[in-house]
Amino acid sequence: MTPTPSLSFDAIGTRWQIDSIDPLGAPLESAVRARTDAFDRAWSRFRDDSLVHRISVSSGSFELPADAPALLELYRTLYECTDGAVTPLVGRALEQWGYDSAYSLRPSGDITPVPRWEDAISWDGLSLHTVHPVVLDVGAAGKGYLVDLVAFVLVGAGVTAFTIDASGDLLHRGGRPLRVALEHPLDPSKAVGVALLGDGALCASASNRRAWPGAHHLIDALTGAPTRRVIATWVTASSCLVADGLATALFFGEPERLAREFDFEWVRMLQGGSLEHSSGFDGEIFA
Repeated sequence: MTPTPSLSFDAIGTRWQIDSIDPLGAPLESAVRARTDAFDRAWSRFRDDSLVHRISVSSGSFELPADAPALLELYRTLYECTDGAVTPLVGRALEQWGYDSAYSLRPSGDITPVPRWEDAISWDGLSLHTVHPVVLDVGAAGKGYLVDLVAFVLVGAGVTAFTIDASGDLLHRGGRPLRVALEHPLDPSKAVGVALLGDGALCASASNRRAWPGAHHLIDALTGAPTRRVIATWVTASSCLVADGLATALFFGEPERLAREFDFEWVRMLQGGSLEHSSGFDGEIFA
């Protein structure tokens, strides 16, 4: 059987849908909403009561939530694999380019360098130590990670066949494989291919999403500016955390280097419109 619509809601600034064969029920729906809200309270740079906000206005040691190690470990590996281009320290640069808490979408003209991880922060288990205030942004992998965390809630309640769709970050468990169109970044009415998704995750990223005149949300930490060479990526992996993080990393790093650390398949479109993909990608790529 194929999961059917069960729950739709808004969380972390985007639309979610959870499809399952069996109804989730009110207690489980409440548990899902509580999990997404707890993640948002910790990691959002758009709310004044978050941990990220406290880190942005003072320095010192901060106690992190229990979900932090997996997220920061992924970021540290991506940071190393991209020679520092992918980092959670791009928050200030995003604000300066206009992607701030007020959604001004107007570059300030005062773009400061993104601090290096080793110069600005260190972490030990559940403690983060900062040399000076920094604006963290976990958008490169955070939504995908939250999909995994919501899946843990479902599985813990005995739900084993479901699909979670967090505005394009997909996690599918049980049921028949899904055929998922890969949206053309320059023409949403077209697809560049189709992925066949069994038990696993599919995440995409594109420079036409969260974009405004002269800028978009994919900041190269080495230059402090929006990247241009790659315009869209799609990644399949066993978890949404890994798929989401790699969908961002493929804008900056080479697949061969990332494949030394992660098991994944991928497609990406370059600025000129040409497509690249891994030999093991399960699906069809349109030339």
